[in-house]
Amino acid sequence: MSNPVLHAFFLGRAFAEVLSEKIEDSLTNALSELGKFDAQQREELRQFIEEVQARAQVDVAQGDTVTTTTTPSEDSPTDLQETIDDLRAEIARLKAELKNYRAQRT
Repeated sequence: MSNPVLHAFFLGRAFAEVLSEKIEDSLTNALSELGKFDAQQREELRQFIEEVQARAQVDVAQGDTVTTTTTPSEDSPTDLQETIDDLRAEIARLKAELKNYRAQRT
């Protein structure tokens, strides 16, 4: 190749081809990483949703147990007003204890 113009042309064409391949590889790798990231985030979201649902089911099961154990049966009827009065008395007792505790700390 004695002609410098022809040499520059082939050099430029080779440069453009290599640059195009490098850009294509970089873009392909970037899209691949983005796809992996998206799949990972979807999997983590799926696991999160499953964990939330599992905990909710446990809470519902425990709530059913509490509800069934605290629901009065036909054999032992409880008076709702009596239960409310007992709770109010317990709250009053706890308030008094809390007041005494705070007075002792100061």
